Amino acid sequence: MKTPVNPFKQALREGRVQIGLWVGLADAYAIEVVAGAGFDWLLIDGEHAPNDLRTVLGQLQAVAPYPTHPIVRPVIGDVPLIKQLLDIGAQTLLIPVVETAEQAAMLVSAVRYPPRGIRGVGSALARSSRWNSIGDYVLTADEQMCVLLQVETKKGVENLAAIAATEGVDGVFFGPADLSASMGLLGQPGHPDVQRVILDGIATVRGAGKAAGVLAVDAKLARLYLDAGALFVAVGVDISLLSRACRELAAAFKGKGNAVAASPAGGAGY
Repeated sequence: MKTPVNPFKQALREGRVQIGLWVGLADAYAIEVVAGAGFDWLLIDGEHAPNDLRTVLGQLQAVAPYPTHPIVRPVIGDVPLIKQLLDIGAQTLLIPVVETAEQAAMLVSAVRYPPRGIRGVGSALARSSRWNSIGDYVLTADEQMCVLLQVETKKGVENLAAIAATEGVDGVFFGPADLSASMGLLGQPGHPDVQRVILDGIATVRGAGKAAGVLAVDAKLARLYLDAGALFVAVGVDISLLSRACRELAAAFKGKGNAVAASPAGGAGY
């Protein structure tokens, strides 16, 4: 057996746009439903969804047979937690609230084995090595790890050029909800000022030779960011899609008065 090639990382290197879906239902059965929908990647959210190591493991296993790449977002860039997520098979991480180049360098180090990094060696117990069935896993795993860092505060934007230039960072993702809050525009992720910061940020990340990404559930915003050069864009959220479809179905049979207003463009808090 060989270390699996990371198709998402390969696509970013080749400049191929990757369209994704945010997954917050925190259930293996639910993620398998969307795994065959045709998205390039699925984001398993451990920051705002009720996921833990076991539920993430189940979802990685459920997605494995399908032609879509699972990305895991931990609750924070914690080195021991990163080690555990890699051992259960995650190859791509989206790490929230990154604000400095020093933090970025530490997170890159956390996904690599010594001497290039500080990842703990426990491959005999790890799904990632197929329990040592991949004989050279510890020698080949580093090249398939993809590090995506989430910039979502004013401080992070101020340090964006240095974060993007950090060796080993594959991409920078902009979180519109938290970024808008940091800018004093809480609940307005689609505000023109937020859009401008993200558009400028995409240009900065591209200038550093890295991939830029964003969550944009409003189709016009998604296309705006794609046209600006974003390479990986999440265009929907599973919970929102389910909730909206259920409300619309109920309203169709019980009257429009029962419909609930849709969320503001861009979502309220991802």
